[in-house]
Amino acid sequence: MLTRRPVVGPHRQPPVASLYIHIPFCGSRCFYCDFTTYVAPPAVREAYVDALAVELGLLAEHVPAPLKTIFFGGGTPTLLTTAQWDRLLNDLRRRLPVAEDAEITVEANPGTVDLEKLRLLHSHGVNRISFGAQTLNDRLLLAIGRLHDANAVLESIDLAQRSGFRRINVDLMFGLPDQSIKDVEEALTTLTALGIEHLSAYWLKVESGTPFADWLDKGLLNLPGEDQEAEMYDFVRAFLTERGYVHYEVSNFAKPGAWAQHVYWRNHPYLAAGVGAHGYVDGVRYENVKSLADYGRALGDGRRPVKETMVVSAEEAAEDTMMLGLRLAEGVADARFQREHGCTIMDAFGPIVERLLDWQMVRWRDGALQLTESAWPVANVVFEPFVGALTGGN
Repeated sequence: MLTRRPVVGPHRQPPVASLYIHIPFCGSRCFYCDFTTYVAPPAVREAYVDALAVELGLLAEHVPAPLKTIFFGGGTPTLLTTAQWDRLLNDLRRRLPVAEDAEITVEANPGTVDLEKLRLLHSHGVNRISFGAQTLNDRLLLAIGRLHDANAVLESIDLAQRSGFRRINVDLMFGLPDQSIKDVEEALTTLTALGIEHLSAYWLKVESGTPFADWLDKGLLNLPGEDQEAEMYDFVRAFLTERGYVHYEVSNFAKPGAWAQHVYWRNHPYLAAGVGAHGYVDGVRYENVKSLADYGRALGDGRRPVKETMVVSAEEAAEDTMMLGLRLAEGVADARFQREHGCTIMDAFGPIVERLLDWQMVRWRDGALQLTESAWPVANVVFEPFVGALTGGN
């Protein structure tokens, strides 16, 4: 914790302009997943779509202007039927204002889309689709519990392109059991050749309570290890930047102008709907109930299905702005920090910043604090000192 407690003002956020909607259904549960997901029959999915419409209506009072970004995540949102998507997207626009140029993203699992569904989504203004491929190696897909094979990824991308989607993201993972750099290279080579403009590359994180965690404890999971994972990450960065992709966030790469317009990394407010969804509005973080039954019951009574709320202090908000903003290549602009927190970055975190500068993990450029090239593979070393720096968490 910093020995000198700085004067940090109230967090001045812009108005809410973003919405996350959680669709929790999956065909099965992947071995590494700890998200709020359910394998549920059609009737449950139908009731969920009805309940979501009610919750969206209850959120209307918190939307002062048309939404600029909407993200449907999961789970597997594309397990909903075409008819259910038609109803949900109509309900969304009836209940909430949406900007004409809003970025509307739908996550999809390969093999869960067809031309009819994709064309319906596109006709409703969905202009970005994100496929959770994870890898294009069938052996690895089986090892992590995915239901699709590599061919399903390629077929789904083709269907999306034929349906009019130009903004397509593909999620990949590295550090998978028995994965090699060659596996990563083959996936990147295939996807870049298809003209995919946005790629996300995530480390495997073994979460407690998952099958992977149990197998790791029993010595049954052969993971590459930190050194090889770092080599994979360096390879991904070099491969994509050499081909014209911008490494704009720790895990995200895009052709110029094609990066996602999330507000999350800038610590700006966003609404959230659906079971287990997390939102952040008016300085308060909230989490919805995780039980489908509790969710339906609350909305049936006309109540928002919020499980718990937490007021974010001015000090914690400043910490979050640094930890999230430093994930971006653009870093944290000191002018924005002053505008939103009432003091300079050095006023708030001077000793930490000086130490990171000495380690050559961050740099000042164009008035912003940014990661250096050598810091990208070990970015958590940069983020960690900000955790609890003002609030006493360290």
